[in-house]
Amino acid sequence: MITTNKLAVRFGAEPLFENVSVKFSKGNCYGLIGANGSGKSTLLKVLSGELEAASGEVHILKNQRIATLKQNHFEFDEFRVIDVVIMGHKELYSIMREKDELYNKPDFNDKDGIRVGDLEARFAELDGWQAESMAATLLSDLGIENSGQTLLMRELDGSEKVRVLLAQALFANPDILLLDEPTNHLDINTIAWLEEFLINFQNTLIVVSHDRNFLDNICTHIADIDFRNIQIYPGNYSFWSQASQLVIKQREEKNKKTEEKMEELRAFVARFSANASKAKQATSRKNILDKLTLEEIKPSTRQYPRIRFNYVKIPGKDVLHIKELNKSVDGNLLIKNFTLDIMQGEKIAFISRDPLVLTTLFQMLEGEIQPDSGEIAWGPTATHSYLPKDNTEYFKENINLLDWLAQYSPDNHINFLRGYLGRMLFSGDDVEKSATVLSGGEKVRCMLSKMMVTQDNVLILDEPTNHLDLEAITALNNALIDFPGTVLFTSQDYQFIQTVADRIVEITPNGRIDSTDKYEDYIKNPLIKKRREKLYP
Repeated sequence: MITTNKLAVRFGAEPLFENVSVKFSKGNCYGLIGANGSGKSTLLKVLSGELEAASGEVHILKNQRIATLKQNHFEFDEFRVIDVVIMGHKELYSIMREKDELYNKPDFNDKDGIRVGDLEARFAELDGWQAESMAATLLSDLGIENSGQTLLMRELDGSEKVRVLLAQALFANPDILLLDEPTNHLDINTIAWLEEFLINFQNTLIVVSHDRNFLDNICTHIADIDFRNIQIYPGNYSFWSQASQLVIKQREEKNKKTEEKMEELRAFVARFSANASKAKQATSRKNILDKLTLEEIKPSTRQYPRIRFNYVKIPGKDVLHIKELNKSVDGNLLIKNFTLDIMQGEKIAFISRDPLVLTTLFQMLEGEIQPDSGEIAWGPTATHSYLPKDNTEYFKENINLLDWLAQYSPDNHINFLRGYLGRMLFSGDDVEKSATVLSGGEKVRCMLSKMMVTQDNVLILDEPTNHLDLEAITALNNALIDFPGTVLFTSQDYQFIQTVADRIVEITPNGRIDSTDKYEDYIKNPLIKKRREKLYP
């Protein structure tokens, strides 16, 4: 269990939240949600002791062990993978190190022997003899097989490092587990494993995630950061979303009825206050009027972008023809004899166990890189717009957002540009920001504004929900559902794929799987499961 008492956190003079007193109980999973910049990651750092609060207190029961998902992927580069996992239990790892040092002493003495005896006893209490076996099992479950477990961390790629750091956080059943975006860079199968692990976790779990399906599957409660406070609600994310909207609607309806009653009383008082025979009744109604108040409905810190995609050029039936495409990167064959025909209006989710395969395919479709062999032929009426996973190249020039968007816009009138930036939550002086200082989420919102103004009939999106908050993800999700053109995308967001895609194309090392099943049915289809087993080495 972990509690806070009148907790306040500030950046400069601006409070993220203040006077927060909440309790996170054992056996519950709390999904921590809030707009970008509301302080979700900061709260986790305060709870773990990594950051100090401006005021207030965090209380943790004595001897409770906290584990967190580390965000610095280079912190452990010189350590073996399996050792990094065991580091998740600081006391156990410290005992292992001290034991090794003592046993390796050339002048080992009686005092050292007594110390070793104490260490061995505590080591046994912590189930230390099973530590490497438990760490190995966790790594294997997360996709790091035996051959990778004795490597140094610097020998792994970014996705593999994330899995090791996740194994570190999960290792040895911590009392309090704090996870910040644990599904990032995980494939669907690994996410499913993680969900099952966390559902069965018996201690206190607090998780930040932008994956709505993940929050629905694991959360028993939602901790909502809004109005500079934290409110805890029972239920998962979908229940919270429906319930919170219902509460606001009920308050608005109550206020509307109160306003109608107040107007009725005002009219009576104004009409009869000077009438002697009605004066008593007018006075009575005025007293009632004075006691009526409207319930304050605070404006939420949440903001939903207004995303809507349209196209100018009417697309033809044939959108894209791909024939026998081959591409190797750094000597690794990523795409082999890939053939696909895409028709107008299709919304295709591309999936693969290797995300580099999908990024490489999209870069070839966009013309950023060339295939080793094969053909990519766009239809004569197809126009396409691209949202890359790494958009750094678009934001290197030190210009404001108006000038940035003007580079891509058919209309450079300031009000036109302000309108599209405003729909993506850049209002007022925000449009004067330099493109070089934007956060990850702001860059994605700028790229979406670019896609809206160019009005192409094919949208290509590589992990578009990365860096976006739940409100922006919801807005983008709905915009793609409503878009009448063609959408080619990849995502790790289960609900995003389930609600947008009407076709699934999975690229494997030995061929593709092409299905018109909805995503949930695709995953569960036993025939597809068998085919996947044959196509993956």
